[in-house]
Amino acid sequence: MEQTWRWFGPSDPISLDQIRQSGATGIVSAIHENYRGDAWTEAEVAARKAEIEAAGLAWSVVESIPVTDAIKRRTSDWERDVDAYCTTLRRVARAGVPTICYNFMPVVDWTRTDLTYRLANGSSALRFDTAEFAAYDVFVLERPGARDAYTDDVIERAERLAAAFDDTAIARLEKTVIQGLPGGEGSHDREGIRARIEGYAGIDDATLRDNLIAFLKVVVPVAVEEGVRLGIHPDDPPYSLFGLPRVVSTLEDCRAFLDAVPEPANGITFCAGSFGSRPDNDLVSMARVLAPRVNFTHLRLVTLEDDGSFFEDEHLRAGSPLVDIVRVFIAEEARRAAKGETRPPIPMRPDHGALFDADQAHAALPGYSWVGRLKGLAELRGVAHAVDRFGLADPALIAPDYAA
Repeated sequence: MEQTWRWFGPSDPISLDQIRQSGATGIVSAIHENYRGDAWTEAEVAARKAEIEAAGLAWSVVESIPVTDAIKRRTSDWERDVDAYCTTLRRVARAGVPTICYNFMPVVDWTRTDLTYRLANGSSALRFDTAEFAAYDVFVLERPGARDAYTDDVIERAERLAAAFDDTAIARLEKTVIQGLPGGEGSHDREGIRARIEGYAGIDDATLRDNLIAFLKVVVPVAVEEGVRLGIHPDDPPYSLFGLPRVVSTLEDCRAFLDAVPEPANGITFCAGSFGSRPDNDLVSMARVLAPRVNFTHLRLVTLEDDGSFFEDEHLRAGSPLVDIVRVFIAEEARRAAKGETRPPIPMRPDHGALFDADQAHAALPGYSWVGRLKGLAELRGVAHAVDRFGLADPALIAPDYAA
């Protein structure tokens, strides 16, 4: 597996020199300055590539070329935006970037309610609290019909939380939930997000899935022509927020769009933390089935709570499924090699990291610490070395579903 690291460009508090010191060889980046849905220019792409290569690293993955609301809703101008997407896809492919990660989440990208949740070891991590989110959705945003999305117990706790909110607490929660986290494609104010949510009225999971497949039927042939591979990122968290549809949350969701567009270039970004935030997802089984269509992977661990809340835990907490997931993906690489496939190694990155005391000096972005990700990468590298050294990656681990 290729060890990679997400970098947000020149404004990122973590420098390319620091990334190189981590042992990562590949960079996961994008033209974050151009997230409007316009085609990235050849000059922008060339400059980003040159900057990365000057530091002795490779631009391994684009994460993400934005997918606009017009594409997700398939409005009258969706073809214009798909054309712009394809233009950007061609330009990054011709610059030599082999993998493109993207998502199809409506309105809100990855979402949390707490950016400084205290872990047992004294570091802090990211958390999604169901009652806190409900408190915002029902009692601050006052979304019509929001109460129906939650259990009576969650509503009761949310009401207590909301009753204790002052202006500072509301502002903190609102900023965390709707104003955009690193790598997200949008930042909203309260009225703006109400309007964006309303724009999806009448679009259910089936309609959004149809729109995703329509998008893929245009984009995947371009990816094939240009020799690159796509990896859709799962919903994060993998269930509806604000009553919006979700279509990349379960194994069945993945089968639907993989089977509809069966080219290997139409693939998955296997985010263990996103899929793992849903208790009915069996991560290792999913990895075994989907591995032949996995073109990129994010490795992180979450701890689930009974009400659906979760927090991002240490990568190798006792019983971590990441050990078996790494085994599966190394086995998949062996399977590909045995079949004579020429795909590059699966790029992986230590997705999100706890915030340690030493990270304070870096003013790290939420989830994208220096020390926390360094620790995670070192642990995952150790797992990968052990799997290789002791021959633990048997290609028989891979389920036959997509291994033709």
